[in-house]
Parts: sequence; C-alpha cells; structure tokens
Amino acid sequence: MTVSTASVSTVDSTVRLYRTVRLIRRFEERAIELVRSGDIVGGIHPYLGQEAVAAGVCAALGPDDLVTGTHRGHGHVLAKGADPARMMAELTGRVTGLNKGRGGSMHAADFGVGILGANAIVGAAGAIATGAAWARRRLGRPVVAASFFGDGAVNEGMLLEAFNLAALWRVPVVFVCENNGYATTMRVEDAVAGSITGRAEAFGIPASVVDGQDPEAVLAAARVAVARAGAGEGPSFLECRTQRFDAHHTFEHKVRLRYRTDEELAHIRARDPVDIQGARLAGTVRSAVDDEVEAVLAAAVAFALASPFPDPLTALDHLYASGLTPRPGSDV
Repeated sequence: MTVSTASVSTVDSTVRLYRTVRLIRRFEERAIELVRSGDIVGGIHPYLGQEAVAAGVCAALGPDDLVTGTHRGHGHVLAKGADPARMMAELTGRVTGLNKGRGGSMHAADFGVGILGANAIVGAAGAIATGAAWARRRLGRPVVAASFFGDGAVNEGMLLEAFNLAALWRVPVVFVCENNGYATTMRVEDAVAGSITGRAEAFGIPASVVDGQDPEAVLAAARVAVARAGAGEGPSFLECRTQRFDAHHTFEHKVRLRYRTDEELAHIRARDPVDIQGARLAGTVRSAVDDEVEAVLAAAVAFALASPFPDPLTALDHLYASGLTPRPGSDV
C-alpha cells in the first residue's frame, strides 16, 4: 500500500502533539513531587489540564517565532522547545537552569528557541510580545509572536493597550487567552462584563472560540492565526476554553480552598487533553511515547538535583544590561 506524504505528515503531527501534552503533564506532576519534597521552594502554578493550548499553538509556530507566557508558564516553555532538564534545574534554583536558577517557575526564558519568558505580571506578556514582534519587523526580521494569558488578564489595561497598537500597526501577534474559568478563585462570569472575544473584536481583531481541551482543534485555529499574521494581515485572538485540573498554586494543597466542588472537578476532568490526543494513536505507539517521556523526565530530575546552587557572591550578576554590578557603598 502506498502512503501519501500528507497522511504521513498527519500521523507525525498527531504523535508530536501527543508527546508534547504528555511531556507537559508528566513534567508538572514531577515538579509537584519536588515541591512536596522541598526541592522546589515556594511552589508552582500547575498547568495540569491546559496542555492542549500550549501544545497546539506552539506546534503552529516556526523555530524563529516568539512566545511570551504567564506565571502558569511551564507548558509554554516546554512546548516551544526548551530543554526539560534545564527547565527542571531552573525550578530547583540550580546554576544549570535556563536562567542560571534566577528566574524560577514564573520567569523562565530561553531566547535560543524564541521564548522571551514567562511573566508573573498579569497581562504583561501581551505587551511584551507585541513590542518584540513589532521590533523584529522594523529590523527586517519578521516573525510571529504568540502571547499566552489567562481570562483574568482581559481586564488589564496593558493588555488592552497591546490590542490597540497591534491592530493599529498590524503587528504579527497571536493573542491566546487560556480561559480556564477562574482568575485564581473568581469565576470568569463574576469578573468579565460582555465577552472575552469582544475585548479583541472592539479593536477590529478577528477573534474565535476554540476547544482548548483538544490539541488538534487548537492547532487548527493557531495555524490560521499564524498564517494571517505571517501574511501581514495583523493580529488574531484565540479564546481557548480549557480547564485547570489542579490548584491555582500548590499552596492550595495545604490550605484546601473550596471554590470548586468535587462534582465540578470530576466533570472537568472527564475531558483530559492527554487522553483525547492519546486516543488518536495506536496503543503501542502511545506506550512507546509514554516510555520515552518517562525516561526524559527521570533524567531531567536527576540532572536538576545533581546540579549546584548559585554562589551567593554572584547574586548581583546579570542585573544590568551593561554587565556592571554596583560597588559596595556606591549609590548606583
């Protein structure tokens, strides 16, 4: 039987998407284990349940395209191609981390693969992505930037300003809202007047609602938006309706906040992006990918825990673009 190139490409894409969502899921689960053991200090914002969004959007991007993320940003970093071992080392505060242990969970970046960084400031990632994509175009190196943010960010002024400039200057940026239904513990219907897509549409930005639990659906929508941006037609907005399976932050594992019922949690877990994508693979293929991911993450954890911590004497290094550090007793 002759297999067409298109069908082979489709099969490869299906496997790659599954590998990405599985990698993110198991990375987060291993990271939670390290939070509980004390090897990751301060906790993390788990991305469990939202893996399809990062996987689908980043699969539509090219190697030179840019990404900005959020405080819940591990999935974005991994999906864009960062090394899981160096990412795990970053979370554990080691010098072998992506940012030498100085960025941690909420500020991981890897410029080498186009990751301009996660960001703990709600809504800031949109402005950074817009500015970066505009600047690259001005330099004659046009790329597409994808910016991830949550439903809580759509009421932030800096994000709305980014929408305005992106639309006005036709900046090649894809705005990706990960609407998981909650801004920390506040339901989206209690915080957002009108609609989320209406925020973008008010600036003339094409906006669509996407099934954020299905990696293939996200990829299809992202391809359209990326192609539009690359063709010089300006920004697009994707509202990916997804579900956060775990806590807003791992501190909830101790304080046990009760803003979601057990019935609600059971309902949202019924559509698991890992299982949705995994069901598209033969059982033997899925098992092989699972085994590969386990090996990658076992090596990542071992690498992180074997790596040294930064020397406290270097605490002021990398603070200034010039490379200079202040002298003791100076006013700099």
